[in-house]
Amino acid sequence: MKEIEYTWWKTEQFYLGYLNAYPDYMTQGETKEDLIDHLKDLLADLESDAIPYIRHTEKLQVA
Repeated sequence: MKEIEYTWWKTEQFYLGYLNAYPDYMTQGETKEDLIDHLKDLLADLESDAIPYIRHTEKLQVA
């Protein structure tokens, strides 16, 4: 099973969040469980290349 970190917060009406590896892509849900389902769907879309121009973050090792 794969683990990925996400950030979330609650507004008056919704739970909002994004995958930490892809902070440009936010989603929302009516409950935290709904938000998590949307985050899983978003991850599937991001990993399938269905969304163009995805920014990636990596570490660069320099001597």
